[in-house]
Amino acid sequence: MLENHVYTATSLDGFIARPDGSLDWLMQFDPAQQEYETFIAGMDGIVMGRSTYQTVHDFGDWPYTIPAVVLSTSLSPADVPAALRDKVEVSAQPVEALCRRLHAERGWRTAYVDGGRTVQSFLAAGLIAQMTIFTMPVLIGAGRPLFGPIDADMQWSLTECAPLAMGAAKTVWRRAGAAR
Repeated sequence: MLENHVYTATSLDGFIARPDGSLDWLMQFDPAQQEYETFIAGMDGIVMGRSTYQTVHDFGDWPYTIPAVVLSTSLSPADVPAALRDKVEVSAQPVEALCRRLHAERGWRTAYVDGGRTVQSFLAAGLIAQMTIFTMPVLIGAGRPLFGPIDADMQWSLTECAPLAMGAAKTVWRRAGAAR
């Protein structure tokens, strides 16, 4: 089965973006680019939601060298610009079926899951094995949360915790019982 990983930054109060999707609060912090490149090199692809896709698309140049799947019920393949059609697939499949298909048809073993609602959907389905979360030392007061409601408690093991430059912290969490 596909092993799914979250790799994201949050504000101290748990938001991944402002209510309008803006990341301006995050840009003041020095990203760990080398660490990110090591992480992404270990992924077979990325699964993101429509809002995350739109934010990344609006950055300009497409930043990913791995295949991307955009979960959306409002986008169609025709909405993807021609220049990205060999890199981006749009899917409305439930996350469980999507994971089975990506593993069976494309041979994906690991996937990077990005975007608040997408992460929440994968968590609710019990499909996240590991989360790397960079907590930034800023309160933004409101925004798009990383986590949402779940039906039952989920147990996680802390596998790494490290202070970073500018007061940020990196934590790596492994879901209890997730295979390595």
